[in-house]
This record gives sequence, C-alpha cells and structure tokens, in this order.
Amino acid sequence: MLNQDELERYARHLVLPEIGGPGQQKLKSARVLVVGAGGLGAPVIAYLAAAGVGTIGIVDFDLVSLSNLQRQIIHDSDAIGERKTESAAKAVARINPNVRIEQWPVRLTPENAFALIAMYDIVADGSDNFDTRYCIAELCEEAAIPLVSAAVGRFDGSITTLKPFVENEDGELFPRYRDLFPAKPPEGTIPSCAEAGILGALTGVIGSMQALEVIKEITETGESLAGKLVLYDAKSARFDTVRYMRSK
Repeated sequence: MLNQDELERYARHLVLPEIGGPGQQKLKSARVLVVGAGGLGAPVIAYLAAAGVGTIGIVDFDLVSLSNLQRQIIHDSDAIGERKTESAAKAVARINPNVRIEQWPVRLTPENAFALIAMYDIVADGSDNFDTRYCIAELCEEAAIPLVSAAVGRFDGSITTLKPFVENEDGELFPRYRDLFPAKPPEGTIPSCAEAGILGALTGVIGSMQALEVIKEITETGESLAGKLVLYDAKSARFDTVRYMRSK
C-alpha cells in the first residue's frame, strides 16, 4: 500500500487513468537493474527514483571523475573520486527516500551477469561497450527479463526494448538484439566518447526516454518499443522509428 507521503509525492501519477493507484503500486513493487551510472544511467536512475520504483540496482565499477560531470548529472563535484554506485545512492536518497538502492560496484561479466540480472524484473542497459551490451541482451533473453537498451554517441542516440521471449500480435516472437545488430563491430571502428566527444544534454534526452520505457513496461502503459528502434539526431532535432524483425 502507498503511505500518505507517497500519495502526495505521486499525486500527478495517481490522477493519470493509465497509471493510477494500481500502476503506482506496480512501480513500488518493481525491481529494476540499471547497468551503468554514467551519461545514460544518471537520468535513468533519477527518473526511476522520482517515479517511485521500489528497488533500483546499480551496476558500475567506476569512480566519479571531473570529466563525467558534463553529462552524468546524478553526480556532483563533491563526489569526484567516489564510487559511482555510492554517489548515485546518495543522490537517490535526496530525490526519494522511499526507494531502496542496491549497489553493485563490479564490472559486469559473463560470469556474474546472470545472477545479478535474475534478481530483477527489468533491466535498463546504459553501458558503453558492445561486449557488455551483447552479454546483457543474451542473458536477459535467457532469464526472460525485459531489457530497455540505449546508446549515444556525439549528437546521435538510439533506444529499443527487447522481449524476444514474448509473442507479438501476429503470434511471432519479438526480435533479439542480434536481429538488430548481428555482429559486434570490429575493434577500433567505433570511437569511444572520450575519443569522439558527446553532447552532454543528449544523454539526458535518451536516458529520460529509457526511464520512460521502463516505466511503461512496468505499468503496462502504452505501446512497447519491442521490435522498434528509435533514432534521435540532436543536430536536426529529428526522431525516426525503424521496425526490425526476428530472423527466421
């Protein structure tokens, strides 16, 4: 049940017919794993906490550095040198003390990822490398856990939802991550953010969308992004949606 503080805190959700009390209770009961407390993870964590997601797990082995602060808005100057999981947990405590944070200050690997993922209802992947993205996608499929995956670079962003264990309206399974990206790009072909740069506010746009898609999946509101890839070009302020299918 929602307490009096929560009833007032989430009042703008409660008056939405699509969310209401039942949807807010689903958010309170939900367990979400956020991979990465960086550019994407920062707005994801902040908005999920503000929305009242009951338990948020945060996986990140890194420390806060000065160069992070241009985009990783959940951290501040006083947190430089601190573990990102700890800094994020302190920020969430300020945003919403009703939310429980589970810190995982480790590097996600094929050896430890499944055990972590299996503890949660849904995963938001904000990682910054293809090895981790492929690993998470494959293990979420194995565990039958929805995954909201996003990526950013320079002035461009993308986001999709993966539920390859669920059938669509045509009775066919939704596509996998490898149906969208069949193979990892060769090493060194895609520069990192440190090498190519990134517009800080872009991560806020895509990360906020990622949090929104997680909330939609939890509350079963609106239309899922499963089988659809949303592309955003910040230079032209243009969104495009591309449908992709499961390979036979």
